[in-house]
Amino acid sequence: MRVRSAVLAVLACTGLVACSDDPEPQPAPATPSPSASVEQFYTQPSGPAVDQVQQWTAQGRVADATAVRRIADAPTAVWFADADPGFAGKARELVTAAQAAGRTPVLVAYYVPQRDCGGHSGGGAPDAAAYRAWIAQLAAAISGSPALVVLEPDAVTHVLQNCLSPEATEERYRLLGEAIRALKAGPWVRVYLDGGNPGWVKDVDRVVDSLRRAGVADADGFSLNVANFETTKANLDYGTAISDRLGGKHFVIDTSRNGNGPAQTEGSGDGHWCNPPGRALGPAPTTQTGQPRVDAYLWVKRPGESDGACGGGAPEAGRWWPEYALDLATN
Repeated sequence: MRVRSAVLAVLACTGLVACSDDPEPQPAPATPSPSASVEQFYTQPSGPAVDQVQQWTAQGRVADATAVRRIADAPTAVWFADADPGFAGKARELVTAAQAAGRTPVLVAYYVPQRDCGGHSGGGAPDAAAYRAWIAQLAAAISGSPALVVLEPDAVTHVLQNCLSPEATEERYRLLGEAIRALKAGPWVRVYLDGGNPGWVKDVDRVVDSLRRAGVADADGFSLNVANFETTKANLDYGTAISDRLGGKHFVIDTSRNGNGPAQTEGSGDGHWCNPPGRALGPAPTTQTGQPRVDAYLWVKRPGESDGACGGGAPEAGRWWPEYALDLATN
Protein backbone atom coordinates (compact mmCIF):
# COMPACT_ATOMS: atom_id res chain seq x y z
CA MET A 1 0.00 0.00 0.00
CA ARG A 2 2.88 2.35 0.40
CA VAL A 3 4.16 4.46 -2.42
CA ARG A 4 7.23 3.36 -4.27
CA SER A 5 9.32 5.68 -5.55
CA ALA A 6 -5.26 15.12 -22.80
CA VAL A 7 -6.11 12.07 -24.68
CA LEU A 8 -9.41 10.25 -24.39
CA ALA A 9 -9.74 7.99 -21.40
CA VAL A 10 -9.55 4.30 -22.11
CA LEU A 11 -13.20 3.83 -21.40
CA ALA A 12 -13.04 3.38 -25.14
CA CYS A 13 -9.54 2.07 -25.77
CA THR A 14 -7.11 4.11 -27.80
CA GLY A 15 -3.88 3.24 -29.52
CA LEU A 16 -1.97 4.96 -26.73
CA VAL A 17 -2.58 2.35 -24.05
CA ALA A 18 -2.80 -1.43 -24.02
CA CYS A 19 -6.30 -2.15 -22.71
CA SER A 20 -7.39 -5.11 -20.67
CA ASP A 21 -10.62 -6.23 -19.14
CA ASP A 22 -11.19 -4.47 -15.84
CA PRO A 23 -12.71 -6.86 -13.31
CA GLU A 24 -15.36 -4.21 -12.68
CA PRO A 25 -17.05 -2.28 -15.51
CA GLN A 26 -15.97 1.27 -16.09
CA PRO A 27 -18.68 3.92 -15.70
CA ALA A 28 -20.40 5.18 -18.82
CA PRO A 29 -19.32 8.66 -19.95
CA ALA A 30 -21.46 11.52 -18.67
CA THR A 31 -21.19 15.26 -19.04
CA PRO A 32 -17.54 16.29 -18.56
CA SER A 33 -16.69 18.53 -15.64
CA PRO A 34 -16.17 22.21 -16.49
CA SER A 35 -12.40 21.89 -16.01
CA ALA A 36 -12.22 19.10 -18.57
CA SER A 37 -12.68 21.17 -21.75
CA VAL A 38 -9.38 21.15 -23.65
CA GLU A 39 -6.63 20.56 -21.10
CA GLN A 40 -3.86 18.17 -22.04
CA PHE A 41 -1.03 16.90 -19.87
CA TYR A 42 2.65 17.23 -20.63
CA THR A 43 4.75 14.30 -21.79
CA GLN A 44 8.48 14.54 -21.16
CA PRO A 45 10.49 13.94 -24.36
CA SER A 46 13.08 11.87 -22.50
CA GLY A 47 13.15 9.31 -19.73
CA PRO A 48 13.70 5.61 -19.01
CA ALA A 49 10.76 4.42 -21.11
CA VAL A 50 11.96 6.47 -24.09
CA ASP A 51 15.46 5.08 -23.65
CA GLN A 52 14.08 1.54 -23.46
CA VAL A 53 12.16 1.96 -26.69
CA GLN A 54 15.31 3.14 -28.45
CA GLN A 55 17.41 0.31 -27.02
CA TRP A 56 14.99 -2.46 -27.92
CA THR A 57 14.39 -0.99 -31.38
CA ALA A 58 18.15 -1.04 -32.01
CA GLN A 59 18.28 -4.65 -30.82
CA GLY A 60 15.49 -5.67 -33.19
CA ARG A 61 12.95 -6.22 -30.41
CA VAL A 62 10.36 -4.27 -32.36
CA ALA A 63 7.24 -5.74 -30.73
CA ASP A 64 8.58 -5.11 -27.24
CA ALA A 65 9.62 -1.59 -28.18
CA THR A 66 6.17 -0.91 -29.60
CA ALA A 67 4.54 -2.12 -26.39
CA VAL A 68 6.70 0.02 -24.11
CA ARG A 69 6.12 3.00 -26.38
CA ARG A 70 2.62 3.07 -24.86
CA ILE A 71 4.33 4.15 -21.66
CA ALA A 72 6.93 6.40 -23.28
CA ASP A 73 4.31 8.38 -25.21
CA ALA A 74 1.94 8.89 -22.27
CA PRO A 75 2.04 11.91 -19.93
CA THR A 76 3.26 10.78 -16.52
CA ALA A 77 3.95 12.69 -13.33
CA VAL A 78 7.42 13.89 -12.43
CA TRP A 79 8.40 13.12 -8.85
CA PHE A 80 10.34 15.52 -6.64
CA ALA A 81 11.49 13.37 -3.76
CA ASP A 82 14.80 14.78 -2.54
CA ALA A 83 16.69 18.01 -1.97
CA ASP A 84 19.55 17.30 -4.35
CA PRO A 85 21.09 20.52 -5.68
CA GLY A 86 19.22 21.76 -8.71
CA PHE A 87 15.83 20.21 -7.93
CA ALA A 88 14.10 23.59 -8.07
CA GLY A 89 15.75 24.37 -11.39
CA LYS A 90 14.50 21.08 -12.79
CA ALA A 91 10.99 21.93 -11.65
CA ARG A 92 11.21 25.31 -13.33
CA GLU A 93 12.49 23.77 -16.55
CA LEU A 94 9.60 21.30 -16.47
CA VAL A 95 6.82 23.85 -16.08
CA THR A 96 8.45 26.19 -18.61
CA ALA A 97 8.68 23.45 -21.25
CA ALA A 98 5.11 22.37 -20.58
CA GLN A 99 3.80 25.91 -20.83
CA ALA A 100 5.61 26.39 -24.14
CA ALA A 101 3.91 23.22 -25.39
CA GLY A 102 0.52 24.43 -24.21
CA ARG A 103 0.18 21.52 -21.79
CA THR A 104 -0.07 21.00 -18.06
CA PRO A 105 2.72 19.23 -16.16
CA VAL A 106 1.91 16.91 -13.27
CA LEU A 107 4.34 17.02 -10.34
CA VAL A 108 4.51 14.95 -7.18
CA ALA A 109 5.88 16.50 -3.99
CA TYR A 110 7.21 13.61 -1.90
CA TYR A 111 9.60 14.77 0.79
CA VAL A 112 7.68 15.06 4.04
CA PRO A 113 9.70 13.98 7.12
CA GLN A 114 9.42 10.25 7.92
CA ARG A 115 7.54 9.91 4.65
CA ASP A 116 7.22 6.12 4.53
CA CYS A 117 7.42 5.27 8.24
CA GLY A 118 10.48 3.09 7.68
CA GLY A 119 9.20 1.27 4.59
CA HIS A 120 10.75 0.75 1.15
CA SER A 121 10.67 4.50 0.40
CA GLY A 122 11.80 5.68 3.80
CA GLY A 123 13.47 9.03 4.08
CA GLY A 124 12.18 12.48 3.32
CA ALA A 125 13.25 15.75 4.85
CA PRO A 126 15.38 15.49 7.99
CA ASP A 127 13.13 17.86 9.91
CA ALA A 128 10.29 20.36 9.62
CA ALA A 129 12.54 23.31 8.91
CA ALA A 130 14.19 21.50 6.00
CA TYR A 131 10.79 20.57 4.58
CA ARG A 132 9.48 24.11 4.81
CA ALA A 133 12.55 25.38 2.97
CA TRP A 134 12.18 22.66 0.32
CA ILE A 135 8.51 23.39 -0.27
CA ALA A 136 9.24 27.10 -0.51
CA GLN A 137 11.80 26.48 -3.24
CA LEU A 138 9.52 24.14 -5.15
CA ALA A 139 6.58 26.54 -4.89
CA ALA A 140 8.69 29.46 -6.11
CA ALA A 141 9.98 27.42 -9.05
CA ILE A 142 6.52 26.65 -10.41
CA SER A 143 4.50 29.64 -9.26
CA GLY A 144 4.45 31.44 -12.59
CA SER A 145 3.15 28.57 -14.71
CA PRO A 146 0.19 26.20 -14.84
CA ALA A 147 0.86 22.99 -12.94
CA LEU A 148 -0.95 20.20 -11.13
CA VAL A 149 0.69 18.95 -7.93
CA VAL A 150 -0.09 15.71 -6.14
CA LEU A 151 0.99 16.39 -2.58
CA GLU A 152 2.74 13.80 -0.43
CA PRO A 153 1.40 10.36 -1.38
CA ASP A 154 0.48 8.29 1.70
CA ALA A 155 1.33 11.08 4.15
CA VAL A 156 -2.22 11.46 5.44
CA THR A 157 -3.06 7.77 5.44
CA HIS A 158 0.15 6.78 7.22
CA VAL A 159 -0.98 8.86 10.18
CA LEU A 160 -3.94 6.49 10.52
CA GLN A 161 -1.52 3.57 10.80
CA ASN A 162 -0.19 4.96 14.09
CA CYS A 163 3.38 4.88 12.80
CA LEU A 164 4.11 8.41 14.03
CA SER A 165 4.28 9.78 17.54
CA PRO A 166 1.51 12.21 18.59
CA GLU A 167 3.96 15.09 18.23
CA ALA A 168 5.09 13.95 14.78
CA THR A 169 1.45 13.51 13.75
CA GLU A 170 0.55 17.09 14.62
CA GLU A 171 3.68 18.33 12.90
CA ARG A 172 2.78 16.44 9.76
CA TYR A 173 -0.68 17.95 9.63
CA ARG A 174 0.82 21.42 10.04
CA LEU A 175 3.42 20.84 7.34
CA LEU A 176 0.87 19.54 4.84
CA GLY A 177 -1.41 22.51 5.41
CA GLU A 178 1.50 24.91 5.01
CA ALA A 179 2.61 23.12 1.84
CA ILE A 180 -0.83 23.43 0.29
CA ARG A 181 -0.93 27.15 0.95
CA ALA A 182 2.62 27.71 -0.27
CA LEU A 183 2.03 25.87 -3.53
CA LYS A 184 -1.37 27.51 -4.04
CA ALA A 185 0.26 30.93 -3.89
CA GLY A 186 1.01 30.33 -7.55
CA PRO A 187 -2.15 31.53 -9.36
CA TRP A 188 -2.15 28.65 -11.86
CA VAL A 189 -1.07 25.85 -9.55
CA ARG A 190 -3.60 23.21 -8.50
CA VAL A 191 -2.92 21.00 -5.50
CA TYR A 192 -4.43 17.60 -4.66
CA LEU A 193 -3.65 16.25 -1.20
CA ASP A 194 -3.24 12.49 -1.26
CA GLY A 195 -5.95 10.40 0.43
CA GLY A 196 -4.72 6.83 -0.02
CA ASN A 197 -6.76 4.18 -1.81
CA PRO A 198 -9.92 2.13 -1.22
CA GLY A 199 -8.00 -1.03 -0.41
CA TRP A 200 -6.09 0.50 2.49
CA VAL A 201 -8.11 2.43 5.08
CA LYS A 202 -11.71 1.43 4.54
CA ASP A 203 -13.18 3.71 7.22
CA VAL A 204 -13.99 6.75 5.10
CA ASP A 205 -14.79 8.92 8.10
CA ARG A 206 -11.26 8.47 9.48
CA VAL A 207 -9.75 9.45 6.12
CA VAL A 208 -11.99 12.50 5.89
CA ASP A 209 -11.03 13.63 9.38
CA SER A 210 -7.34 13.24 8.56
CA LEU A 211 -7.68 15.14 5.27
CA ARG A 212 -9.45 17.97 7.05
CA ARG A 213 -6.77 18.21 9.71
CA ALA A 214 -4.15 18.33 6.96
CA GLY A 215 -5.82 21.32 5.29
CA VAL A 216 -7.66 19.80 2.33
CA ALA A 217 -10.12 22.70 2.47
CA ASP A 218 -7.37 24.92 1.02
CA ALA A 219 -6.50 22.43 -1.74
CA ASP A 220 -8.23 21.93 -5.06
CA GLY A 221 -9.07 18.40 -4.02
CA PHE A 222 -7.54 15.07 -3.08
CA SER A 223 -5.82 12.26 -4.96
CA LEU A 224 -6.42 8.52 -4.79
CA ASN A 225 -4.69 5.27 -5.75
CA VAL A 226 -1.20 6.74 -6.17
CA ALA A 227 1.16 3.88 -7.10
CA ASN A 228 -1.61 1.39 -6.43
CA PHE A 229 -3.79 -0.97 -8.43
CA GLU A 230 -7.39 -0.57 -7.22
CA THR A 231 -9.93 -0.41 -10.04
CA THR A 232 -11.23 2.86 -11.37
CA LYS A 233 -14.74 2.00 -10.21
CA ALA A 234 -13.56 1.23 -6.69
CA ASN A 235 -11.81 4.60 -6.57
CA LEU A 236 -14.86 6.38 -7.92
CA ASP A 237 -17.03 4.90 -5.19
CA TYR A 238 -14.45 5.58 -2.48
CA GLY A 239 -13.69 9.08 -3.71
CA THR A 240 -17.35 9.99 -3.97
CA ALA A 241 -17.94 8.87 -0.38
CA ILE A 242 -15.04 11.08 0.76
CA SER A 243 -16.23 13.95 -1.42
CA ASP A 244 -19.76 13.72 0.01
CA ARG A 245 -18.32 14.35 3.46
CA LEU A 246 -16.16 17.22 2.21
CA GLY A 247 -18.93 19.22 0.60
CA GLY A 248 -18.38 17.89 -2.91
CA LYS A 249 -14.59 18.26 -3.02
CA HIS A 250 -13.11 17.13 -6.34
CA PHE A 251 -10.47 14.45 -6.76
CA VAL A 252 -8.05 12.81 -9.21
CA ILE A 253 -7.25 9.11 -9.62
CA ASP A 254 -3.96 7.43 -10.50
CA THR A 255 -4.93 4.91 -13.20
CA SER A 256 -1.41 4.11 -14.35
CA ARG A 257 -1.46 0.43 -13.38
CA ASN A 258 -5.04 -0.47 -12.50
CA GLY A 259 -6.16 -2.07 -15.77
CA ASN A 260 -6.45 -5.51 -14.17
CA GLY A 261 -7.29 -4.27 -10.71
CA PRO A 262 -5.39 -5.34 -7.58
CA ALA A 263 -3.62 -8.66 -7.14
CA GLN A 264 -5.74 -11.25 -5.38
CA THR A 265 -3.40 -12.12 -2.52
CA GLU A 266 -4.09 -13.30 0.97
CA GLY A 267 -3.71 -10.78 3.77
CA SER A 268 -2.18 -7.36 3.35
CA GLY A 269 1.46 -8.21 2.73
CA ASP A 270 3.84 -6.76 0.18
CA GLY A 271 2.47 -8.98 -2.59
CA HIS A 272 -0.70 -6.93 -2.81
CA TRP A 273 0.99 -3.62 -3.63
CA CYS A 274 4.69 -4.21 -4.26
CA ASN A 275 5.28 -5.12 -7.93
CA PRO A 276 2.45 -7.69 -8.09
CA PRO A 277 2.52 -9.76 -11.30
CA GLY A 278 -0.23 -9.75 -13.88
CA ARG A 279 -1.13 -6.07 -13.62
CA ALA A 280 -1.87 -3.85 -16.62
CA LEU A 281 -1.95 -0.24 -17.72
CA GLY A 282 -5.19 1.54 -16.88
CA PRO A 283 -7.20 4.40 -18.41
CA ALA A 284 -5.04 6.96 -20.14
CA PRO A 285 -4.41 10.36 -18.53
CA THR A 286 -7.26 12.72 -19.30
CA THR A 287 -9.55 15.37 -17.88
CA GLN A 288 -12.43 13.90 -19.87
CA THR A 289 -13.49 11.57 -17.07
CA GLY A 290 -17.24 11.77 -17.52
CA GLN A 291 -17.51 12.21 -13.75
CA PRO A 292 -18.39 15.69 -12.45
CA ARG A 293 -16.22 15.43 -9.32
CA VAL A 294 -13.25 13.67 -10.94
CA ASP A 295 -10.97 16.32 -12.40
CA ALA A 296 -8.61 13.85 -14.06
CA TYR A 297 -7.34 10.35 -14.49
CA LEU A 298 -3.57 10.62 -14.15
CA TRP A 299 -0.53 8.40 -14.46
CA VAL A 300 1.08 9.48 -11.21
CA LYS A 301 3.27 6.41 -10.78
CA ARG A 302 5.39 5.92 -13.87
CA PRO A 303 4.54 2.42 -15.15
CA GLY A 304 7.68 0.30 -15.09
CA GLU A 305 9.29 1.90 -12.04
CA SER A 306 9.72 -0.54 -9.16
CA ASP A 307 7.69 -0.31 -5.96
CA GLY A 308 10.64 -1.63 -3.99
CA ALA A 309 13.08 -4.52 -3.62
CA CYS A 310 10.35 -6.86 -2.46
CA GLY A 311 11.31 -10.14 -4.12
CA GLY A 312 11.46 -11.58 -7.63
CA GLY A 313 14.59 -9.68 -8.52
CA ALA A 314 12.85 -6.32 -8.18
CA PRO A 315 15.14 -3.28 -7.96
CA GLU A 316 14.85 -0.68 -5.24
CA ALA A 317 11.93 1.73 -5.19
CA GLY A 318 11.76 4.14 -8.09
CA ARG A 319 14.22 2.29 -10.33
CA TRP A 320 13.21 1.49 -13.90
CA TRP A 321 12.42 -2.22 -14.38
CA PRO A 322 12.01 -2.99 -18.11
CA GLU A 323 10.58 -6.48 -17.61
CA TYR A 324 7.82 -5.16 -15.36
CA ALA A 325 7.10 -2.32 -17.78
CA LEU A 326 6.72 -4.81 -20.60
CA ASP A 327 4.30 -6.90 -18.55
CA LEU A 328 2.16 -3.86 -17.79
CA ALA A 329 2.12 -2.83 -21.46
CA THR A 330 1.19 -6.26 -22.81
CA ASN A 331 -1.20 -7.77 -20.25
